[in-house]
Amino acid sequence: MKMNRLSAALIAGGVLVGTAGAFGLPSWLKSSSDTKVAVAQPVAAAPMTAAAAVVPAAPVPPLGAQGVPNYRAIVKLAGPAVVGVTVEGTHKTTAEELGLPPGAENDPFFQFFRGLPGFQRGRPNSSVPFRGLGSGFIISADGLILTNAHVVREAKEVTVKLSDRREYSAKVLGADPATDIAVLRIDAKDLPTVRLGDPNQLEVGDPVLAIGSPFGLEQTATQGIVSAKGRSLPGDAVVPFIQTDAAVNPGNSGGPLFDGSGAVVGINAQIYSQSGGYQGLSFAIPINVALKVKDQIVATGHATHARLGVTVQDLNQSLAQSFGLSRLDGALVASVSPNSAAAAAGLKSGDVITQVNGETIVRSGALSSIIGMSAPGERVKLKVWRDRASRDIDVKLGSAEEHGKEVASDDGAAPGGQLGLSLRPLTREEKRQARVEQGLVVEGATGAAARAGIEPGDVLLAINGKPVQSVEQVKSVLQSKPKSVALLVQREGEKIFVPVNLG
Repeated sequence: MKMNRLSAALIAGGVLVGTAGAFGLPSWLKSSSDTKVAVAQPVAAAPMTAAAAVVPAAPVPPLGAQGVPNYRAIVKLAGPAVVGVTVEGTHKTTAEELGLPPGAENDPFFQFFRGLPGFQRGRPNSSVPFRGLGSGFIISADGLILTNAHVVREAKEVTVKLSDRREYSAKVLGADPATDIAVLRIDAKDLPTVRLGDPNQLEVGDPVLAIGSPFGLEQTATQGIVSAKGRSLPGDAVVPFIQTDAAVNPGNSGGPLFDGSGAVVGINAQIYSQSGGYQGLSFAIPINVALKVKDQIVATGHATHARLGVTVQDLNQSLAQSFGLSRLDGALVASVSPNSAAAAAGLKSGDVITQVNGETIVRSGALSSIIGMSAPGERVKLKVWRDRASRDIDVKLGSAEEHGKEVASDDGAAPGGQLGLSLRPLTREEKRQARVEQGLVVEGATGAAARAGIEPGDVLLAINGKPVQSVEQVKSVLQSKPKSVALLVQREGEKIFVPVNLG
């Protein structure tokens, strides 16, 4: 894709080893100069009753001349509820993060030169202390705070600093990497709170305001407009992002996005950048998504994700015509996972899902978001276009956690058993580290695959030239019982073709 360059710009994390002062981005949260990947961490969420206090409504700031939002009033009213979040912890470095070639830690030349003056790259797998900075905002007067999951990732200590410079040690109640939401609590009372809004009422062109701590500069306000709604970003299919042109930078992560009335409608999480800094494209998590996740974290300490069990793609004009559709709306089912909710309901490859519970699906990303934000076990009604006619299909959704690890077994009973691979999908963090958009992690190799040299930890990218992102795609290639297959594998940053003899 080359919506690549989604920058790590919103996390503010910095390696401060024997240094005091400014915060910078740690090396392990950066990628190559030509592909910067957002560190924002995708679904969650069964609606639950929040344990937090109800947020009192603040006065709506009056509009200025000619209907322009009164940004001064918004900052004055809401600014005190915006906080800085400082984190400290340790991180195990990799050879890639240190700019070393794969396997350098085992190279005798590296071992020799590592001790010489001027060679200060450090050692892979060593623990490096880090300190980072993000933003957040108070949603209940008794100390409940929302921020991004990636802000507190790997943190051992979390400190919250209020606008009046009071500081509190914060407890992480829970974090959901799938939606990049984390909930903190501080031991305080009678705190200022934000007013929460409805992102569904936003329209493209509406004014918005962001407040946060870019580069550690506290209580910084920037304004812009809503540029688009419902954006699906690579690796974040669950979240229908709000795109804006409000300037956000490292340190804005977890900070609030306000509408023109001064209500929070989103949480700033990612930017699109070729430089690592703001370039006009910012993305915020809708606040209604964040609140569903928050409710679950407060109640249970974690969030759950629903799963349908299909691979979908957008329609184009040619595909729509071939299926007899007059519109391009809908999510085309490319494959159905065995033993999934979709398979149990009778969904088939070639179906076009046009509605979920009466809500029209315009693009495939909308389906992923709706299903991901539903609860495991929930029943949904799909409107499906099949054989040039529409039909309704009821589905009881499964759990994403139950299917986080798909396996192509070696027992020979299932197609693909003769290959001898145990596979599972890459997590988003693994995709970021491997710098790939799709693929399967090899968890075990036996038989033909092992004899060909495939090893645990390899990333399977394609089979016989066909990119793979699910075990079912591997099995479909093997159903024809080929005598050999060519696997494209990535190992330690290098891509190689490995022929596997299945005869």
